[in-house]
Amino acid sequence: MALPSLFDKSVADDIISRIEKLTPETQPKWGKMDVARMLAHSNVTYEYVFDERNDHPNFIMKFILKTFIKNKVVTETPYPQNGPTAPAFIIADARDFEKEKSRLIQYINNVVAKGASYFEGKESSSFGVLTAVEWNNMMYKHLNHHLTQFGV
Repeated sequence: MALPSLFDKSVADDIISRIEKLTPETQPKWGKMDVARMLAHSNVTYEYVFDERNDHPNFIMKFILKTFIKNKVVTETPYPQNGPTAPAFIIADARDFEKEKSRLIQYINNVVAKGASYFEGKESSSFGVLTAVEWNNMMYKHLNHHLTQFGV
């Protein structure tokens, strides 16, 4: 079963509607992150896509990620609760809820604006060249996982 496409405006609008239901007081059903950290954590994927981050995996780590982790991330199989998080995605410091929420919505709108063709064959700093379907699976699945974690 294919995941909903984040490149589709109606799917993106549904995700944004779920994000809009969050408040600074929203509590997780599982896990350790508060809602502002979860939003910041969710932004990391898009920072790698649209912004310049300098913490790309080295050759050995990229080989490990492509060999052992990629298929868990880019397929349709949901993430388990309390799964491991890559170091770059760990948000240790407090974050501003409204700022992180606004950034995430802006990134999602940018995904829609760029469209699937922008992502087809685009290289991931962790997993190498991905198809648009793999990019979508990674982005949609991650957002859905954390929004479900926070009950929206």
